[in-house]
Amino acid sequence: MRKVTAGLYITLDGVIEAPGSGDPTLPGKSGWSEPFTNDEIGALILNQIDNCDALLLGRKTYQGFAAFWPSVPDENPFGYRMNNTPKYVVSTTLNSVEWKNSTLLKGNLADEINRLKQQPGKNISMTGSCELVFSLLQQNLLDELQLMICPVVLGVGKRLFKESDVTKSLKLADSRTFSTGVVLLTYQPAAQ
Repeated sequence: MRKVTAGLYITLDGVIEAPGSGDPTLPGKSGWSEPFTNDEIGALILNQIDNCDALLLGRKTYQGFAAFWPSVPDENPFGYRMNNTPKYVVSTTLNSVEWKNSTLLKGNLADEINRLKQQPGKNISMTGSCELVFSLLQQNLLDELQLMICPVVLGVGKRLFKESDVTKSLKLADSRTFSTGVVLLTYQPAAQ
């Protein structure tokens, strides 16, 4: 069975918003992950993309990606993968998705995710889409959470975890430290 894996850049104070400089949601603070990203981290991200054959995106991340990636040529290794990998978009408000290889999921989230997991293939990868990541975690649909913790404190911005009355335990599956000070922590659901 396929796994759903989520990978997110996150600050020491838990902010996941606007890690890239093209994100207008945190004026003056967007792009906070970029000083900590190097070729080593780029190679890791390409490897993670190569270990999946589908992307799962929430509406906001889909719209941001769909506005950017189609203009990136296939000669760019990230552009090629982003534009040619099948994408599944979770949204209750969109009626259609236009970006190449995109499919809109509008049914019951658990049913849709379980259907995707039952199909043959590699992992289903997520990046961004923090509300969707949180929802999948709450519903026991997320198989792996990779947090790339950047050594920076923003003091403002959307955080991955919001208040909830549901407690979730995770187990550390792997950790890795990079020369830029980034720490990659990989978590999986703990046995209940």
